[in-house]
Amino acid sequence: MTSHAKAGYDRAVQDFTDAFRLAFGLVISLDADLVEIVSLSLRVSLIAVFIACLIGLPLGARLAVARFRGRGAVLVVVNALMGLPPVVVGLLVYLHLSRSGPLGSFGLLYTPTAMIIAQTILIAPIITALSRQIIEDLHEEYAEQFRSLGLTRSETTRALLRDGRRALVTVALAGFGRAIAEVGAVIIVGGNIDHLTRVMTTAIALETSKGDLPLALALGLILLVLALAVNALAMTLRRPDA
Repeated sequence: MTSHAKAGYDRAVQDFTDAFRLAFGLVISLDADLVEIVSLSLRVSLIAVFIACLIGLPLGARLAVARFRGRGAVLVVVNALMGLPPVVVGLLVYLHLSRSGPLGSFGLLYTPTAMIIAQTILIAPIITALSRQIIEDLHEEYAEQFRSLGLTRSETTRALLRDGRRALVTVALAGFGRAIAEVGAVIIVGGNIDHLTRVMTTAIALETSKGDLPLALALGLILLVLALAVNALAMTLRRPDA
């Protein structure tokens, strides 16, 4: 390595080290901008997960218990929707919320509400499909017992949801992990507006493009910690003795 190349390498390492040091400083000092971005990210994602669970858990349970013509096709569609491209979802929500769209009069575009709608559409199929599989496995296990008790379909569904609640919490955690890491859809419908719709993922993209690595790294560290926490909680809930 030439002296010029070595000097460039040493400078890059020093710049990276300085960026990490400043990032840790932002986290430890609870920088106001950092706290605002993280708080909005959590609020948007948690509300989206809550709404998606209200939709997806009962729908998944119903699909697990019910038997009807075309059920296989419905399951194929639900499973396919798990892989919805975020930018496509963002575009569709944008078209509906824009001034020329059917919901344009509500003025929801470029607001946290629009971001919640986009995230809900993205994660509701995930929660539906995963909960359907969990409930269906439980239903096969208890089907004879339910028939002997003469339970209605609604009673069976409620019993399965109650019995599988621990596994269903892991489904909600999976939805949260998907929502908190989303960038494509939320940047389209939210606009990444400072102090209004800027969340962790969109802020990381922006700050990196601006060369402000400390803030981007600080947000990235928080995202990693959240991902680790969610996975650790999910693994704990899967343990039989938890």
